[in-house]
Amino acid sequence: MRTALLMVALIGGFYLLREHWIHVAGNWVYLLLLACPLMHLLHGHGGDGGHGAPPDKPANREA
Repeated sequence: MRTALLMVALIGGFYLLREHWIHVAGNWVYLLLLACPLMHLLHGHGGDGGHGAPPDKPANREA
């Protein structure tokens, strides 16, 4: 199901770009600037181990 939705989105994006290429080509700088914050908002937040996670073992502090 997820693959089918991805394929529909890709096909739709292809036809949208094909029909409106002149607008995209004229405004590519603004589209690139818009893509940066969108990537930060929409990317996954997993896989980095968490921010501020406690260590597995306590530190061995010998003075």
